[in-house]
Amino acid sequence: MPRKKKQDSEKLAEVVVKGMQEKKATDIVVMDLREVKNAVADFFVLCSGNSDKQLSAIADSVDELVYKERKENPWHSEGKNNKEWVLLDYISVVAHILRKDKREFYALERLWGDAKIEAIDE
Repeated sequence: MPRKKKQDSEKLAEVVVKGMQEKKATDIVVMDLREVKNAVADFFVLCSGNSDKQLSAIADSVDELVYKERKENPWHSEGKNNKEWVLLDYISVVAHILRKDKREFYALERLWGDAKIEAIDE
């Protein structure tokens, strides 16, 4: 039986993960929201960073790699100025780059508890 072709959103999520890994993001998690009722995207990809500088570097890395490999720019982005929670919205995939303390505070993994969650090994 032929393997099902990977969906575009899955491939995009993988590129986002690579971009995060390139800048040593920690606690990378891919949340599959495709079977979650009223989900706003197919995937959330979350990671943590330790400093303002690292958050910026991770966001830039994701942005550049997605454009290089997929020729896509984020439809929307926010948080690049406050450097606590940077969001890059590619419509089917949303990257969340958070400072560790903010990630614990907002607890997106618990908020979207119905999602299939895959932790990425560092």
